[in-house]
Amino acid sequence: MKAYVFPGQGSQFKGMGKDLYDNSASAKALFEQANEILGFRITDIMFEGTDEELKQTKVTQPAIFLHSVILAKETADFKPEMVAGHSLGEFSALVSVGALSFEDGLRLVSARALAMQKACENNPSTMAAVLNLSDEVIEEICAAITDEVVVAANYNCPGQVVISGSNEGVAKAGEKLKEAGAKRVLLLPVGGAFHSPLMESAREELAAAIEATHFEQPACPIYQNVNAQPSTNVETIKANLISQLTGAVRWTQSVRNMVEDGATVFVECGPGKVLQGLVKKIAPTVETSGVSL
Repeated sequence: MKAYVFPGQGSQFKGMGKDLYDNSASAKALFEQANEILGFRITDIMFEGTDEELKQTKVTQPAIFLHSVILAKETADFKPEMVAGHSLGEFSALVSVGALSFEDGLRLVSARALAMQKACENNPSTMAAVLNLSDEVIEEICAAITDEVVVAANYNCPGQVVISGSNEGVAKAGEKLKEAGAKRVLLLPVGGAFHSPLMESAREELAAAIEATHFEQPACPIYQNVNAQPSTNVETIKANLISQLTGAVRWTQSVRNMVEDGATVFVECGPGKVLQGLVKKIAPTVETSGVSL
């Protein structure tokens, strides 16, 4: 069975999507439609912008979404039997299998990005990658820190978990994690504590936008971040999308469940190769590739 996976923030690069824009009239039309919906020429930043400009959350999230979704639409044999997306990628996945329209997906991603940016500005906070330590030990250490916010936020692959929280919380946890044997604890260049309770204000904002948006049943199951389970039920999908901002990204568990349910080929649809690397670490026997047009 073939699974398509969609990347999240961090996979952006200058020039992303330019080949699609230049070589396909239908792709160009979608990019131009996106410029109108967003109210600024995101294509100029994607194709010619600096790394700094591309790194702004309000740009990064719609840019990766656009690259992923338009790539899926331009792929002649795009027939997934299951899909998943890493954080932001969940929205790209939902549009690719018809649960959301292109326009609504883009509006939600833009609203999500702006709400997250605002939450970051109101609550200075951070994230850090923890290498070579078990999930259980990381969870215990985070739970033991009660005077600050710090949680396990991204289960990326065995031996790579990202923690998220207040600056002080992440610093405290980092010290304890090193003492417990973590090979490294690396602060990430992000704007704030994504997938933690500090995103509550953004979750509330996004919840209102999601509730006001029309969803259809997807063409195949989507394995969602918060519980790593497959769903085709519209209400379940919406509830899980809302929980996602303050809940963990259970990527390791999602990929394992997809493999258990029959996935033998994983195709990454979007910029970069981050997910191909993670899938290989989670399930070494499966075949991985990127979309080739």
